Amino acid sequence: MIPLSSFNTHIRTQYRVILTLSSYLKFVSQALIHFYTLMVYTSVIVKRSLKKSSFLAPFSLLRGKGKDVEEEETEGVRSTVSMERIRTGVIGVGAMGRHHVRLYHELEGVELVGVADNNEKTANEVAAAYDTEAFTDCEQLLKKDLDAVSIAVPTSLHKEIAGRAAQHGVHMLIEKPIADSLSGADAIIEAAERENLKLMVGHIERFNPVILKLKELIAKGELGEILSISCRRVGPNPVRIRDVGIIIDLAVHDIDAISYLYGKRAVNVYAVGGNSFHIKEDYASIILQYEDRRSGFVETNWLTPHKIRNITVTGTEGVAHADYLAQTLELWQGGSVEEVRIEKREPLRNELEHFLYAVANGGAPSPSGEEGKYALYVALAAIQSYKSGKNILLNSKHATTCCPFCGKQSNVLELKWS
Repeated sequence: MIPLSSFNTHIRTQYRVILTLSSYLKFVSQALIHFYTLMVYTSVIVKRSLKKSSFLAPFSLLRGKGKDVEEEETEGVRSTVSMERIRTGVIGVGAMGRHHVRLYHELEGVELVGVADNNEKTANEVAAAYDTEAFTDCEQLLKKDLDAVSIAVPTSLHKEIAGRAAQHGVHMLIEKPIADSLSGADAIIEAAERENLKLMVGHIERFNPVILKLKELIAKGELGEILSISCRRVGPNPVRIRDVGIIIDLAVHDIDAISYLYGKRAVNVYAVGGNSFHIKEDYASIILQYEDRRSGFVETNWLTPHKIRNITVTGTEGVAHADYLAQTLELWQGGSVEEVRIEKREPLRNELEHFLYAVANGGAPSPSGEEGKYALYVALAAIQSYKSGKNILLNSKHATTCCPFCGKQSNVLELKWS
């Protein structure tokens, strides 16, 4: 039998042990909670920092460097830059222009001074949404000591608005196409050169991650010699587009992308097209011939009930198929298919960062005015071709004097560059 005093001592000892153990477990649990909280916080900070964009270093993206991971772009993420703020504005805040406004508002290092649109209600709504000033006269906005401006008005107004921007000494990003005529394009280019201004044309697909990756694969020789590039850009009728047809409005994207991937300019153009409901053409199939009998093909229409945007590059060592909208890329080689991982990112954000980098650092933005004029030139040749039923010879030392399709010289017309 255990004496009561010894029993009480034993109980007190156990109680002390239990209290000590309880305190230790409480300390460990609190430490683990703090550690977990720190790890979660660190993870969020790192993730946000990876998503941040800076127009001080856009070329790691444009040259295909960086992480080979998938990542969705989240609206509202603001980038950080360590420089004086660039004063920007947007002229024309319709379907495309308001995205320029959103991104200028999101990018740090950028001050969105104001927006201008001849529709007062639209201008006020967009300005209120992004905490900036609204104007119905672009002259009033251009007088606000801007560094750079996006011009997203109807194509027929590009020449006039760009001329005004040049008079005020403002660097310009003009939504594609550069103009509705070659003379208009020349006037814009000359105005920018006269005032020593940066001029960039918004061929946005150049900044799509799938095009950047395709350019990289081609440069590395992954596909061998490139023989053909075909694009399909179809969808429903955009009722807002009335001043140009589908070739200048949509096909010009792929005309630019194909020549960008080849690194060459087309020498002959042949097109079939027409209008089923629009005042100008609303469907077209365009064949582009390059030197060494390489080809490009563009199918486009406003008759398909849903958007399709894809491109296929065929080479001697493989075929690559990309979806612009989903930002996916498949590589077919040797009977097998591989899904190439793409770092997903908003193309317009890439484009604006590239433009702002050039403004801030004195570089030459691309696509330049001359590159924009070339895309317009080929688009106009395609329009001339479908209207005349003839092959159109482009100004080039590699061009042939006979139709590459039927071999007859009588079926060839020529479109002068200037």
